[in-house]
Amino acid sequence: MGELASIANVSKRTIDYYTSLGLLIAERSDANYRIYNQEAVRDLKFIEHCKKLHIPLDEIKKKLELKKSNELKECDVENHISAVSEHIKHLHNEINHLIPLLQKLDSKQKEAISEKLSTESVSLIQSLQLITR
Repeated sequence: MGELASIANVSKRTIDYYTSLGLLIAERSDANYRIYNQEAVRDLKFIEHCKKLHIPLDEIKKKLELKKSNELKECDVENHISAVSEHIKHLHNEINHLIPLLQKLDSKQKEAISEKLSTESVSLIQSLQLITR
């Protein structure tokens, strides 16, 4: 568990919590230690990524289950698309609230913010601005 925590840059307590919620699955050693495989590492990184996007843990659990499901049902895909669409609407609203604030900044302040954002973030913001006009 300590190694997994170190790899994903989270606390052992976080891993314990995610395991108790069923987000992470561990095997047990003969000495009853939890053993996490590579899939758990990928899942943990996915969970942390989703958390940065403010996706609730119950929704993250559904996404993980959908990702691991061998049988995709039409309703699962529709629900996932619906959830993504809702998230996009939320992002639109956030951008609409930020645009007036950005317009008040001088060019030096805007440049400082842009330097902190990834190129993907800048592209996403520009795309959302075009969509919301």
